[in-house]
Amino acid sequence: MNTTQWFLLVGCLMLARGLAATTISKSPFTSAIVYLGVGILLGPTFLNIFGFDPKLQSALLEVLTAIALLISLFSAGIKMPVPFKRQRWNAPMRLAWLSMTLTVGLVALFGYYVLHLPPGAAVLLGGILAPTDPVLATDVQVRHAGDKDQLRFTLTCEAGMNDGSAFPFVILGLGMLGLTDSGGHHLRWLLVDVLWGTAGAVLIGAAAGAGVARLGWKLRGSEPKHEIMDDLVGLGMIAVVYGIATLAKTSGFLAVFFAAVALRQTELVLAGAPKDRHGMMEPDTAKSEAARTSETHEAPLIVSAGSLVFKEHLERLSELTLVLLLGGMISLRSMQWDALWMALFLFLIARPVSVFAGLLGSDTSLRMRGMTAWFGVRGIGSIYYLMFAIQAGLAPELAAQLTRIALFVIMLSILVHGFSVKPLMDTVWRRRR
Repeated sequence: MNTTQWFLLVGCLMLARGLAATTISKSPFTSAIVYLGVGILLGPTFLNIFGFDPKLQSALLEVLTAIALLISLFSAGIKMPVPFKRQRWNAPMRLAWLSMTLTVGLVALFGYYVLHLPPGAAVLLGGILAPTDPVLATDVQVRHAGDKDQLRFTLTCEAGMNDGSAFPFVILGLGMLGLTDSGGHHLRWLLVDVLWGTAGAVLIGAAAGAGVARLGWKLRGSEPKHEIMDDLVGLGMIAVVYGIATLAKTSGFLAVFFAAVALRQTELVLAGAPKDRHGMMEPDTAKSEAARTSETHEAPLIVSAGSLVFKEHLERLSELTLVLLLGGMISLRSMQWDALWMALFLFLIARPVSVFAGLLGSDTSLRMRGMTAWFGVRGIGSIYYLMFAIQAGLAPELAAQLTRIALFVIMLSILVHGFSVKPLMDTVWRRRR
C-alpha cells in the first residue's frame, strides 16, 4: 500500500470509530477486535493488500510501540487515586512484581520443556509475554481520574508498572543468548538491571513529576499570570523523563508512569482538593483551598487534568494503528500448534496461578482475584519487547519462531479478552448493585 492508501484506510477507520462510538460501546466486542479484523482481512491471510514484516520493520515498530506505551502509561498514571496509600497499592504492586515474575518463570518452563526452546529464548519469551497491556485493556481499566472501582484500579496500576518490571527478564534472556553482557553476570543483573533499574526509575519519575507540578503551580499563581500549554508540558515531561531514565540505565516506562502519578498527587495536594468519605481527593478544584483563597474563587488549572484528554486521543490513534499493523503481520496459514498451546497455557494456567499466588495473604476477595486472573491482556508491550529483542541481534530462525508465537498469543488475547470483557464487567456491576 502506498501513502495515499494508508491515509484513506486509517482515516476511514477513524471516522467509523468516531461515528459509531455508541454502537461499539453497546456491542459485545471492543474496537481493537474491529481493527484486528480489518488488518487480517486486508493482510496476508485473505486479500493480501498489505503486509508488514516485523523482522524487516523491527526498528520502526520498536519506536511506534514505545511511543504508544509511553502515552498510555502517562494517561494511566494521571488517573491514579490521590493520595497514595500503601494498602490500596498493595495488590497491584504484588501483581506487577511478584505475579509478573512468576508468570515469566512459568512461561519459561513451558517454553523450555514443552516447546523445546533454548533456556535463554524461553526466558526471553517469558519476558515478552508476561506484562499486561496498558494500551489495549482500556475497557477494564480506570476510565477517568475520579474512578474509584477497585478492579479497574488494580488492573490499570498493574499494567502501568509491569511493562517496566518485565524489562530485566528480557535483558536476562538476551544475556543468556549471548546478546548482552548480563548472561554470565547474574549478580550485576540483579543489582543493576533489577534493583537499580526499578528503584532508580521510581526516584527519577517521582522527582520529575513533583518538580513539574510545583513549577507549573508556581508559574500559574504568580503575577503577572503565566499561561501554560498543558499538552506540550505533558509530552515534554514524557520525553525528558524517558530520556533521563534510559541514560541512567533504569526503566523508562516505569519512570514515566511514576512521573505521571507524582504529577497528579502533587498538584491535587497543592490545590487542597477536598476528600471524600474514603479519604480520596476529588478532582474538583472549584471547592479547593486554592479556589477559596483566590480573588476570583478559581483554582489554577493543573497540567495533569489539562493534558489528559489530548493523551487519550493519541492513545486511541496508537491503538488503531498498531492493531491494524498487527493484523497485517499475521498469516493464519503459517500458525502452528506451539503458538496455540502457549496461549492456552498462559491464559488458563500461568496467569491464574501467578495472580492467586501473588495475592496470597492479601485482603482482595476471591471474586476480585478471579477477575484479575482472567483479564491479563497482552498487546503492545509484548510487541515492543519482541522488536527490542530482534533489534538486539536475535538469530533469524529464533526470531521467526518467537515472533510467530508472540503475535498469535496477542491476537488470541485481543479476541478472547475482548469478547469477554463486557459480559463479565456487566456481571460485576450488577452484583454490586
